[in-house]
Amino acid sequence: MSQEDLELPVTSSAEPDWALEAEECYRDALQALQKAGIRYAVGGAFAVHKHTGIWRATKDLDLLLAASEVPGALRQLEQRGFETYIEDPVWLAKARREGYFVDLITGMGNASLIVDESWIDRSVVAEVFGIACPVLAAEEMIASKVFIAFRERFDGSDIIHLIRACGRQLDWDRLLQLLGEHWLLLYWALVLFAYVYPARTDVVPKRIWTGLAQRLAEQLEKPKTDASFRGTLVDPKMFAIDVNEWGERDLMREYCDQHPALLRTEDTTGSAE
Repeated sequence: MSQEDLELPVTSSAEPDWALEAEECYRDALQALQKAGIRYAVGGAFAVHKHTGIWRATKDLDLLLAASEVPGALRQLEQRGFETYIEDPVWLAKARREGYFVDLITGMGNASLIVDESWIDRSVVAEVFGIACPVLAAEEMIASKVFIAFRERFDGSDIIHLIRACGRQLDWDRLLQLLGEHWLLLYWALVLFAYVYPARTDVVPKRIWTGLAQRLAEQLEKPKTDASFRGTLVDPKMFAIDVNEWGERDLMREYCDQHPALLRTEDTTGSAE
């Protein structure tokens, strides 16, 4: 086994041994935003644990929030000793302290999904480091993970575990509404679920299986010959040749260029930078 394999996260039902600095970092961030009235929902490893009981070690805390909340959140975190910056104006700002990160996430990096107030409204309450926090609902968790299918990272196991744990209670209509035209990625995830857990396919309603299968059959029967190539929405690096050398459209770039809520910082007077 290579050193790289040894460093990959391993899932378990046992909570990781958090470093004291990590606990203090994450707790300070949560308390700062709550005190300021900034609306967010915890995602990432902590949300996966809430819904599935699975733990894995992490060096960051994912907080999902609307883009309009980010400037205020960054100011609050700076007051708690964090170094803050915008990593990608499409979807990600970061706060760092003592080697630990708080990621402020406002959507998907390919600009296909944007966090809005409904994501926060639908959150559920859970305790994170002793603090009662809003945690992303399972539907939004799944929707935010179906595009994470890069060569170097694949969130399919998280989706499978979320379906296994929550499938009978999921609001499948909400999930389909979130994904919209990207419903095929959900179907792909469900087929993978059926492969991994063939004895548990009944946790997904029959109407979802048959409805998505019918939509696919209709699409195959009457394919849209002018439909756009969508490879860069899945992995812009591995599908770069399709765009750069074979002349396909770069939908990720188009989505990002048309993004309606790019992240910005603000100074203390409130002027945008």
